[in-house]
Parts: sequence; structure tokens; C-alpha cells
Amino acid sequence: MHVALFYPGGKSSRMGTNKALLKINEIPNVERVKQELQSLVSDLILVSNDPEIYQFLKLKTVTDDYPGQGPLAGIHAGLQASAFELNLVVACDMPFVSSKLGQRLLELADQYDAVIPVINGKQQPLFAVYRKGIFKEIEKCIMTGNLRIKQLLAGLNCLYVTEQELSAFTEASLDQIFFNMNHPEEYEHAKHWANKGE
Repeated sequence: MHVALFYPGGKSSRMGTNKALLKINEIPNVERVKQELQSLVSDLILVSNDPEIYQFLKLKTVTDDYPGQGPLAGIHAGLQASAFELNLVVACDMPFVSSKLGQRLLELADQYDAVIPVINGKQQPLFAVYRKGIFKEIEKCIMTGNLRIKQLLAGLNCLYVTEQELSAFTEASLDQIFFNMNHPEEYEHAKHWANKGE
């Protein structure tokens, strides 16, 4: 039994509009993520400080206990609300997340606190697996002003999984799966990808 926690995150200042609600093939990005993940997990929780905007998703929604403290606060809120030990965290600015890859990350969790993909040498903590119990460690980080997820991970028992280890579990490009939209040109790129059916 697993839960997926996902959230719009951030203020979308670089995009100039709410990234989660941008449409790709006429479907809001946040809805795309929901559709992809709902067959994989037992529950879905949306983390947002503007829950009224996302009522159309008909999902359990929780808000940050530490608003304004970035993605770490979002992960904390989701883990605290979760009823399950293993939790797949997904950011809503990733239009092409893969349930197959999410399943593999969950399978790898075993006794680890977190399973973090590393794609082209870059950690991907916003499409990763976390144990519920680490929310206490997150609280310590937030209270001491250490808001970088990498700092949290440095103190946990983490499994880091490279693209070489993950490529066998998806037919899609890993660069595409971990693609996130921060700027308008990246949104245009995502629409182009989706229209081509890639």
C-alpha cells in the first residue's frame, strides 16, 4: 500500500502563471499527473496552500505547516498526512512522469529512508520515494533554516539510482520523464513533445 504525494509547488514566478494548471493536449498538467499515478498507488494527496483552486481534482488536499519554506515544507506536509510508510513524491510541473518508473522506485525502497533518481548527474528529489517517518527530520531542517533537500538527504539512508539502472524499466526517455517546466519556452517544448506523441 503506497501513497503518491504531489503538489504544484513554488510561485511559478519564472513561468508567469500557475504551472500546474497549464494545459497539455487540453488537460491541466496536474490532472495529467493524477491520471498517470492513480492506478499505481492506494491514495493520492495533493499538497497546496491554495486548495480551492484544485477542488476539481476531487483529491484529499493538505496545506503546509511551514508555508513559504519551499519544497521541503511540501514534502513534510504530505508525509505527515499520509497513512502509508512508503510515499512517492511528484512535482506537478513534470508533465511526463511515469507510473512504471514510480513503481520501480517504490520496489527499490526496502529499508531505505529515500530512493532518489540521479539523471545525468543531477539528483531528482521531486520524483522520488520517501518514508513517512522522515518528516521529523524534515522538521529539524526547517527549524534550523536548512531548506535544501540535498541537505536533508545527506543525513538519511538513501539509495541513489542512476539512469543506467532505471532505463530498463521504461520505454520513454528518462530526460523526458524528469523534464520539468519552469519557463514559457519549456512549456512550449512540452506541448510539442505531447503533440508528437513522444
